[in-house]
Amino acid sequence: MSGIKVVAQNRKARHYFEFIEFIEAGLVLTGSEVKSLRAGRISFKDGYVQFRGGEAFLVGVHIAHYENAGYAGHDPDQPRKLLLHRREIASLRGKVEQKGLTMVPTKVYLKNGRFKVELALARGKNVRDRRQELKQKAIQRDMDREMAKAK
Repeated sequence: MSGIKVVAQNRKARHYFEFIEFIEAGLVLTGSEVKSLRAGRISFKDGYVQFRGGEAFLVGVHIAHYENAGYAGHDPDQPRKLLLHRREIASLRGKVEQKGLTMVPTKVYLKNGRFKVELALARGKNVRDRRQELKQKAIQRDMDREMAKAK
């Protein structure tokens, strides 16, 4: 797609969560946060979406300080407001309140000059599921290797 530049992806999220649904949301940012994001200085760490007072906030995402910000810096770990419609927030809040579901950020990208975050409604995987997935990947890799040798 034209006009989209991926700034960062949350690769660990696929390992720890099973994604059910994706949604795009805008971010409320300060100037120094925008400059830092353009430089790709973001870490998803333990990021998730928290609902407070009819609004949605991105919590636990670290946007590093911008060196040339001067006095107008920002707190790197502050909650950031998400721009969603009221109906979307109500719907997502209802789904998250179900047992075992959460909203995690999967990627941040620039779309037509604005920063967007892709959120995933996700269910956490337990340790057994993750081990099983790693076994399946290893088996598939070995099979692919054998097929390549046979050719």
